[in-house]
Amino acid sequence: MWPNELIPHDRYAQNGVSDEAMLLFNSMKVAGVHPDKITLIGMLSASASIGALDFGKSIDAYASERGFQRDIYVGTALVDMYAKCGSMGDALRVFEGMPQKNEVTWNAMISALAFHGRAQEALLLFKCMSEEHVASCPNDITFVAVLSACVHAGFVDEGHQLFNLMKSYYGLVPKIEHYSCMVDLLARAGRVYEAWDFVEKMPEKPDEVILGALLGACQKLKNVHIGEKVMQLLVEMEPSNSGNYVISSQIYANLRRWDDSARMRVLMRQKGVTKTPGCSWIETDAQVHEFLSGSSFHLYSEKIHDVMELLYDDMKMREAKSANAAALGSKERYTVVPESISVNFSNSLEVSHHSWE
Repeated sequence: MWPNELIPHDRYAQNGVSDEAMLLFNSMKVAGVHPDKITLIGMLSASASIGALDFGKSIDAYASERGFQRDIYVGTALVDMYAKCGSMGDALRVFEGMPQKNEVTWNAMISALAFHGRAQEALLLFKCMSEEHVASCPNDITFVAVLSACVHAGFVDEGHQLFNLMKSYYGLVPKIEHYSCMVDLLARAGRVYEAWDFVEKMPEKPDEVILGALLGACQKLKNVHIGEKVMQLLVEMEPSNSGNYVISSQIYANLRRWDDSARMRVLMRQKGVTKTPGCSWIETDAQVHEFLSGSSFHLYSEKIHDVMELLYDDMKMREAKSANAAALGSKERYTVVPESISVNFSNSLEVSHHSWE
C-alpha cells in the first residue's frame, strides 16, 4: 500500500491539500515506513505553502537523521521552506551547510533575501554565485530575484547595472518579468519617463499590476503626460477597474484640470463601473466585526459612530496638548486601547496585527 501512496502523497502537497499530506506523512512514520527524499521534498513544499514552521523543522530533523539533508534537492527544499516560513536564520544555516549547490539552490536563497528586504545580502550572494562558477551560471530567474531586491531597496543604479549585465555579459534576453522589475524600480524612484521607456521596449504588453504602480507614481508626481498614456493601456486591459479611473481623475484634479477630472468620473459611470467600497475587519474577544465604507447596517452602528466622535474629539484635544508638551520639551505616552487586549485589524488594502500589553 505505502509505495503506491507515495505519489498521491506528493500530489496532495502540490495541489495545496497540505493538512492531508501531513497526516499521511505522520501515518507513514507510525507504520514504520521511511519516507524517501521525493516524499520529503513534497512535504517541505506543503509546509512552506501554509507556513507550518514546526512541522517543517520536524522534517529537517528527520532528514538529518536519515542523511538526506546533504542531498542537494532536499537541502534546496529546506532553504525554500524556512524562507517562506520567515525563519531566515535557519534558511541561511541550511544553505551554508550544503556541500553542493546548484543554480536552483542559489536562486532560492537570493530570492528569499530579496523577499525579506535584505537587498545588500541578496546582491552580495549574487556576486558570490557569479564567482563560484556553479554548474549553471546566473539565469533569468536569478536576475528576477536580484532586480526585485533592487526594487525593494530603491537601488536604481544597481538595477540598471544588473539589467545591462544580464544582456551584455551573460547573453540573456530580458523577459517581461525583468522589464517589469525595471519599470517598478524607476516608478518608485519617481523616474516615470524612464519607466515609460522600458514599457515601450517590453517584448510583451506589461500587466496591469506594473502599469497600476506606474499610474500611482504619476499621481504622486502630478505627471499627466505619462499618466494619460498609462491610463489608455489600463482601460484596454481592465475596463471595469474603478481604481484606474479614480487615480486618473485625481491626477487631473491635482493639476486643477477640473473638466478632465469630471470627464473621468463620467466615463466611469458610462461604462457602468462602480467603485468597490472599502472593507475592514476587527477582531475583539474572538469575535470578528466587518465594516463597509458608507454602510450603516452594523447592529451597533449608531453607538460606534458616537464613540468615534468622542475619540475624534479626544484625539484633537490630545494633539493640542501634545503640541504644547513638545514645545516644553516633554513627552507623553497614551493609548485609547485597553491594556492586555489583543486586536487584529485588517482592511481591503493591507493587513496588520497589533497587541497592546
